Amino acid sequence: MQITFHGAARNVTGSCHLVECGPTRILIDCGLYQGRRELDEENHNDFGFDPASIDYLLLTHAHLDHCGRLPLLYRRGFRGKILTTGATRELTRLVLLDSARIQEEEARYRNYKASKRRQHKIIEPLYNTLDALNALECFAPPVPFDREQELGPSVRATFYEAGHILGSASILLKLEEGERQRKVLFSGDLGYDGRAILPDPATPPRADVVVMESTYGNRLHKQLSPSIDELYLAINTTIKRNGNVLIPSFALERTQEILYYLREGIEGGLLPQHLPVYLDSPMAISATQIFRNHPECFDEETWAVINEGADPFELPALHITRDTADSMALKNVQGSVIIAGSGMCTGGRIRHHLRHNLWRKEAAVVFVGYAAGGTLARRIINEEEVVRVLHDEVEVNADIYTIGGFSAHADQAELIAWHAQTGTPEKTFLVHGELESMEALAPHLQETIVEMPELHQTVPL
Repeated sequence: MQITFHGAARNVTGSCHLVECGPTRILIDCGLYQGRRELDEENHNDFGFDPASIDYLLLTHAHLDHCGRLPLLYRRGFRGKILTTGATRELTRLVLLDSARIQEEEARYRNYKASKRRQHKIIEPLYNTLDALNALECFAPPVPFDREQELGPSVRATFYEAGHILGSASILLKLEEGERQRKVLFSGDLGYDGRAILPDPATPPRADVVVMESTYGNRLHKQLSPSIDELYLAINTTIKRNGNVLIPSFALERTQEILYYLREGIEGGLLPQHLPVYLDSPMAISATQIFRNHPECFDEETWAVINEGADPFELPALHITRDTADSMALKNVQGSVIIAGSGMCTGGRIRHHLRHNLWRKEAAVVFVGYAAGGTLARRIINEEEVVRVLHDEVEVNADIYTIGGFSAHADQAELIAWHAQTGTPEKTFLVHGELESMEALAPHLQETIVEMPELHQTVPL
């Protein structure tokens, strides 16, 4: 009975943990590395295990850093079952097909550039659309929350609401090997209390071993109410001088949350009644529809909006720009809010909008989520005067806002409170966080041995 940490070890991406109990091998997540080039290269390396040997993959949620290497896992031999919630299953299909498209486009571009230099080495995508479709065939029927699933004679799993994004879960494994029994709890990515749209994270079950995320283990978030006020201030200030407000936003959860609060601001007279808002992300557009398909995942506040006959994500002057031509035409708009992916500015249409607006003094960029080290978003937040956007050097003259209150991750206080409800675990493994975040969080976790595993480290349970 053991666990091996094959990802998100002392960094925030690439979540992947292997649990072995008797003959059963279970993977918790299989995420893509994002950020610095060194991390990107890690995606191509061996997983650290034989994909064909995995019996089950339990998926906590649909963010790319948790599900993004599933097609590669299939390509390299995985044929087991993937278990997750219904909403996560739908969102994962959207995320993986989009990721495969990006992998293919990037490979074509790099091969084109190589041909110009008369280089003949063919660059293959990390995986392609067929790999993604094949991986999706491995999904078992959706798993409900709070209902134990038997994965064999020695392993049972239960999914609990994590409050991070639609369908996200913490997962408890009950393991038996001979006379030994262990309860191992994986936090997944945790949300926090009081957010719009989603319910609060469920009270976690007691566990012998806890594997917990630590993304914001070293800080407290801004309060949500002043964060919303700051968003409205940034928009009103920029619109008055006829500038564009760019919001780099993750397609899952953050975009829907921003739409929710823009609707509230307009209805409350805190934003212009006919504020032009462009949702310029095919993936976010589709994700928003998936949200509408899963109202069972909403909290009471969002249900109150629905019961009044309103759509929580609809605005009076919301423009959907799914087509590329419509997106390109946005370079001519002024005095508008443009929401586009990706949140870390590592891809997607936001880069085109940054190239056209970042150098303008009347414009603003509002960051509402985490930006990993090495990403374009982090370089802008770090006040670099010139950044490289789509192969061009662009001056940063726009106003830059970083609003932490919209984070989908629990902060230090919320992580401590969640962990305290797990009882007195013998060990707690901190993952999915930079080392400084882990070191700041560890002293606050009482009555447990805290470890910060390294990549591919194996620990007996």
